[in-house]
Amino acid sequence: MSAAETMPAVLVAVPVAILACQLGATLVKRLGQPAVIGEITMGILLGPSLLGWLWPAAQQWLFPESVLAYTAVLGQLGLLGFMFLVGLELDLGSLRGSSRTAVAVSQAGILVPLTLGALLALPLYDRFAPDGVAFAPFALFVAVAMAITAFPVLARILVDRGLYGTPLGALAMTCAAVDDVAAWCLLALVVALSTAGSPFDALTAAGLTVVFGALMILVVRPLLARLAAGGRSERANDGVVMVLLFSGLCVSALATDLIGVHTLFGAFLFGVATPRGHRRVEASAARLRAVVVPVLLPLFFVHTGLSTEIGLLVGDPVQLLWLLALLAVAVLGKWGGATGAARLCGQSWRQSMSIGALMNCRGLTELVVLSIGLHLGVIGPALFTLLVLVALITTAITSPAVTYFQRTPPLTPVPVPPAEPLKTPS
Repeated sequence: MSAAETMPAVLVAVPVAILACQLGATLVKRLGQPAVIGEITMGILLGPSLLGWLWPAAQQWLFPESVLAYTAVLGQLGLLGFMFLVGLELDLGSLRGSSRTAVAVSQAGILVPLTLGALLALPLYDRFAPDGVAFAPFALFVAVAMAITAFPVLARILVDRGLYGTPLGALAMTCAAVDDVAAWCLLALVVALSTAGSPFDALTAAGLTVVFGALMILVVRPLLARLAAGGRSERANDGVVMVLLFSGLCVSALATDLIGVHTLFGAFLFGVATPRGHRRVEASAARLRAVVVPVLLPLFFVHTGLSTEIGLLVGDPVQLLWLLALLAVAVLGKWGGATGAARLCGQSWRQSMSIGALMNCRGLTELVVLSIGLHLGVIGPALFTLLVLVALITTAITSPAVTYFQRTPPLTPVPVPPAEPLKTPS
C-alpha cells in the first residue's frame, strides 16, 4: 500500500493515540500519580490486552498493519527526543563531590538488583529466552531491567511532593543519575553482545562507543557552547540552535547505530554533551519537550501496548508466579538495597525508606530498555509483558510510598551526621 493510500489511516491512528494517552495522564494525575502511569495504561488498553480482546475489529481499524510502520517511526523519533532530554537533564558535573551517603546508596542501588536479577535469570532462561539467545546477554539484560531508575519520573514526583530542593530530593536525584549512567553503559554492552558476530566485535563496539562519548564531551560540547552564546539576532539564533540540536541528536543516533549499540544511546550521549545554562539551549529544549512528550511519545506507548498481552497471564498460575518473582526481585533489589545502604550511612528509617521507594521508580525509562530488548530479540513477548507490568507496578507505588513515609513521624530520633564530601584530586 502506498503512502498516499495509508495517510487517511495514519490521520486516524495518531490523534487516537495522542488523545487516549492525554486522557489517561489527566486521570491518574488527579489520583496523585505521575502522568506516565496513565499513558502506559492507555497504551496497554488499546492493545490486545483489552480492546483487541473485546473488539478485535475496532483495534484493527484503528491500528492496521499498514499504519504501524509509520507510527512506529514517529514513536521512535519521540524516543530519540526523550533520550536527548534525559541526557540534557543529567548534569554529570553535579556528581562531583557527592556525599558518601550518595555514593553508598547509588552503588547498592545498582549492584544489589544487578546481582539478584542475574540470579533470577538462571531459572528464567530455559522458559523465556528466545531460541538462539545466549545466556550472557539474556542474564545481563534481566539484571539491567531490575536496576533501572526512571530519572525524569523521579524528578517529577519530587517536584509534585515539594521535595525537589530538599536534602532527600538532592540525594535521590544524585543516586538516580549515577545508577542510570551505569545501567545505560551496561545496556550498551548487552546490545553489543547481542548484535556482534564475535567477542572481538562486541569489544570493538564498546571501545568505539567510549571514543564517541569522549569526542562528544571534548569536541562537540565546546562547539555547541560557542554557537549557543554567539550572535546578535536573538530570534535567528534561537532557530539555529533548535535546528542544530535536533540535527545533532539525529546524527549522533545514526553514529551509535553504525557503531552497533543502538540509536537511543547516541541521542542520550548528545544530550549529556549539550551545554547547560544557555538561554537558547533551554528555550530549544523546552520547544522540543513540548512536541516530544505530548505528541510523539504516545505513539510509542501504543506500540508498547500492542506488544503487551496480559491475556497470556490469565488462567496460567505459573505466569502469575513468575510475575510475583520478578516483582519481588525488583523491589527487594532496588528498594531494599538503597534503603539498607542509606540506613547504614546514618539516615533515619523514614528517610531511608523514602530513598529506597524513589530509587524503585522505573517508569518510561524501563519501557525504553524493554523495547530495546524486544527489538533485539533478547527477550520474547511473554517476558516483555511481565516486565512491563513490573515497571507499571513499581512506578505506581512510588508516589504513595514516599507520601506515606514523609508524613509518618520517626519512631525514635536518629542523629544524622552531616554529609561528608568525597575528596577529589585537584
